[in-house]
Amino acid sequence: MATTDFSGGAAARRLPIYLLLDTSGSMAGAPIEAVNRGVELIHRELMNDPSAIETVYISVITFASDAQQVFPLTELMAFKPPTLNAGGSTSLGQALHMLAEDLDRSIRPNTATQKGDYKPLIFLLTDGMPTDTWEREADAIKNRAQKKVANIIALGCGGGVDQAMLKRITDNVLMMDSTNADQISQFFKWVSQSIKTASVSAEKAGGGDAVAPLPTPPKEFMVVV
Repeated sequence: MATTDFSGGAAARRLPIYLLLDTSGSMAGAPIEAVNRGVELIHRELMNDPSAIETVYISVITFASDAQQVFPLTELMAFKPPTLNAGGSTSLGQALHMLAEDLDRSIRPNTATQKGDYKPLIFLLTDGMPTDTWEREADAIKNRAQKKVANIIALGCGGGVDQAMLKRITDNVLMMDSTNADQISQFFKWVSQSIKTASVSAEKAGGGDAVAPLPTPPKEFMVVV
């Protein structure tokens, strides 16, 4: 698989995409099947988009009893949608820490002579409350977003999610009333469209940093303000 390359030379600007996915026991059955189909849909849709093929790199981080970076930041052509299984608790704090470490390690910064990567897009999906220590990690990730070095969107599924917890991670919070597979599928369709919009905008921006706003979320989701 292709991973980050700092071997030198004029590197093309990348649009990093991170998928942080809850794979705890409460996601077992139809929800985790919908998540697997959703990741496959994202890959399939982006592979049909020339702008995405040129710019998008994807990483998948899952969290259950432990967090795991299933895929490091990988170019779209080399990315293979993983098959995820659900079980265990909800180590969201550990996943946020892993995300922060990878942002520091993998994202190419701007230099005096070359533009770095575009602002990473981070999509978080969870259906419950963290079972580990998460507050410090949440504050650190939100601080990155407030400094405009990352764009974080969180989706809470069902009544087991505390909106205040997600708002501590990001100001961009969506909620749906259940872990219904159809609604999870709608979320991944929106994620796919959002990535395509961002990749087209990034390609048009060229040496600039302007990236178009993300599409309006599906009407099935409540935007938390």
